Amino acid sequence: MQAFLSSPLVVQLHVSAALAALLLGLVQFALPKGGGRHRIMGYAWVGLMLGVALSSFGIVGASGRYSWIHLISIYVVIALPVAVLHARRGRITTHRWSMIGMFLGALVITGLFTLLPGRLMHGVVFG
Repeated sequence: MQAFLSSPLVVQLHVSAALAALLLGLVQFALPKGGGRHRIMGYAWVGLMLGVALSSFGIVGASGRYSWIHLISIYVVIALPVAVLHARRGRITTHRWSMIGMFLGALVITGLFTLLPGRLMHGVVFG
């Protein structure tokens, strides 16, 4: 935990938003879809995901360069509003699969890469 607390503020915000988006996403999957609650929680999730994606551009590797993970951030910034637009236009199946894809790809799979040895989150989780 000390590694997390001593990391730059942008990293702390990035990780906090990612964990909040992960938890909120799981709640969204468990609850009934449609209606006001789903919409409000969905917009909160979109805001968190935008925070995760945008904050990633303040995080670079030891070389001072962006990594391939930043390509996912670019994708998320573009895909989130498109997925919301699908829902607003009644294309619910496309909306659903877009959101599931971002949840799994941008949060779960990418998050697992942060647990590799030598990465900050590896130190936080495994000591």
